[in-house]
Amino acid sequence: MSGTYKVTGINLKAIPIGENDRLVTILTPEYGLIRAIVPGARKSKSSLGGRSGLFVVNNLLIAKGRSIDKITQAETVLTYKQSLGDLGKLAASQYLAEIVLAQALSDHPQPELYQLLLLHLGRLNDLDRNDNTGSISHLCQGIFHLLALGGIAPQVHNCCITKQSIEPNFTILNWQIGFSIASGSTVALAAASDDPSVMIDHRLTALELLLFQHLSDPSLARLDLAIDQFSLEAISDIELAGGWRRLERILRQYIHYHLNIQIRSAALIDL
Repeated sequence: MSGTYKVTGINLKAIPIGENDRLVTILTPEYGLIRAIVPGARKSKSSLGGRSGLFVVNNLLIAKGRSIDKITQAETVLTYKQSLGDLGKLAASQYLAEIVLAQALSDHPQPELYQLLLLHLGRLNDLDRNDNTGSISHLCQGIFHLLALGGIAPQVHNCCITKQSIEPNFTILNWQIGFSIASGSTVALAAASDDPSVMIDHRLTALELLLFQHLSDPSLARLDLAIDQFSLEAISDIELAGGWRRLERILRQYIHYHLNIQIRSAALIDL
């Protein structure tokens, strides 16, 4: 980078520094993660105050410093106002941001990560207000897509032991399939009994497996078609919401194991 450079980026984290300044962590497609001082951002009349807020996308002019860079100009191009005013959407957005912060690199172009984050933040922002089930389902898909981009997404279409494909079976009462966090894969229960080296951490119902298998889709639209295909009209909203919440908790454990981070905003999800 030269002495002064231009980037576009989204604010993922901000902490106060000094009396009036703010230190912002920004994800940019050009340079990955950047940490920069926003001088005077906490002053009431600062033109940069609002532009240094969470999940604001700016065109930035940044001065290169010896130890830390400084933002000199910012022009806002995108905000997610609907998410900021809804606890469920905000918690889900912060959750995704924590994963991105664990995956992103500094001084390294990351356009795919940048665009993927903006895609899922936009989907959360566009949900109806207080649509908690929608927030959880879109959060789960956002998590899965981020893990897939990092090359560590769970494999939920085949048994990790037999390599055979697995489909949810709604014709057998209380049908279940195993899931191993360490192996990152679904496991046929019969196969697991013959291979003690694979630990089953969770048992998924047919509905939970169906939801899990559709997280890799570009959107959740195909899930509705699958529900129709399996003639699952009798599934209640409560059952569906419960399935998504259980999937989020499994993914949370998966993230902790494979990325070695605790998701702080998950406490808000639990509320």
